Amino acid sequence: MSARPETSVPSTVGVLGGGRMGGGIAHAFLIAGAQEVVVVDVSAEAADAARGRIEGDVAASLQRGKIDGELTDWTTRLTVTADVADFARCALVVEAVPEDMDLKTASLRRVEEHLAPQAWLATNTSSLSVTDLAEHLQRPERFCGLHFFNPVPASKLVEVVLAGTTGEELAALSPQWVEALGKTPVVVKDAPGFASSRLGVAIGLEAIRMVEEGVASPEDIDNAMVLGYKFPIGPLALTDIVGLDVRLGIAEYLESRLGERFTPPQLMREMVARGELGRKTGKGFYDYPPQ
Repeated sequence: MSARPETSVPSTVGVLGGGRMGGGIAHAFLIAGAQEVVVVDVSAEAADAARGRIEGDVAASLQRGKIDGELTDWTTRLTVTADVADFARCALVVEAVPEDMDLKTASLRRVEEHLAPQAWLATNTSSLSVTDLAEHLQRPERFCGLHFFNPVPASKLVEVVLAGTTGEELAALSPQWVEALGKTPVVVKDAPGFASSRLGVAIGLEAIRMVEEGVASPEDIDNAMVLGYKFPIGPLALTDIVGLDVRLGIAEYLESRLGERFTPPQLMREMVARGELGRKTGKGFYDYPPQ
């Protein structure tokens, strides 16, 4: 096996939600050395699909030489189910359900009911108030935000979001877990959009307004930021990856908290209404082959 980092992740980690983000988070903890990773999805069919995605990510890591051994050395430590009670043995559970306050609140409360008193709980929200989510929990001092970025395997950043109720022990441990994943932690206090989403969405919305106003083509706007400002990817291509529907929801939330500068452009609303959500639907600001 590959050498382990000096810091370590919890021995048993759970992830609620096995979609693109949840699967990526599970993959990250698995190859970082967690002895077991438990993924819980909404149904047996969804769980089977999640296992396939995660095993594919692990196989890709093996092919790139990121980890050593056989595929089964890693996948035997992966459990994927539809039973939230399987989180009872986890030292840490990361919630990765869609960006909806009511859904996240209900999901976190349901998970907490099955956790041991000493277990930690985190949310992967990219913009929602961690403090507001914590208000619904019995042990808010054991709760924080761990905002992973898509695609998780390639991303080098995790935003650690500390609510006002997050305890000192978790505030110290969570950045260490991120480092053990081979990523860099950015620690922020809970605020609308944190640091990354607030800045990233602001740039993305302005880029969409420029398309709407006919200032330049999506390609030229993205090239301006990639070649002129050294962005790794243009703001419109990134919006396609994140999903226009996801970014619309974040923008609406930020507008409600921070004002009209985050008002979504009409073009964005129209594209979402037409189902042009980006890569996952094959069309956004760019066209994509079927997945």
